[in-house]
Amino acid sequence: MKKFMVLYMASGAEFEKMMKNSTPEQQKKGMDAWMKWMNDHKKSIVEGGAPLGKTKRVDAKGASNTKNDVGGYSVVQAESHDAAAKLFGKEHPHLQMPGAWVEILEVMPVPGM
Repeated sequence: MKKFMVLYMASGAEFEKMMKNSTPEQQKKGMDAWMKWMNDHKKSIVEGGAPLGKTKRVDAKGASNTKNDVGGYSVVQAESHDAAAKLFGKEHPHLQMPGAWVEILEVMPVPGM
């Protein structure tokens, strides 16, 4: 089995709008959908992950605040990249948010480790 890092992506403005305008009932419904998806795919989930907060960029000039469209992550396992992608169909809870998408990156083995 190969491992894949999954990045849950969304426009910052769309995400903030959704969080600001959603009711507690809508938030619970969303979490219930996430828990169902995770339970349905528990054999493939290596790490359920979590939402992600503010971003710091570090380069040769130092550290600075920055923004990106990454809202959360998970780690899954599958036989292939295509098989990993199939875990995230049109009904995935994250994809119910307007303008949301998922990026799936293969975690490459480190030689000698």
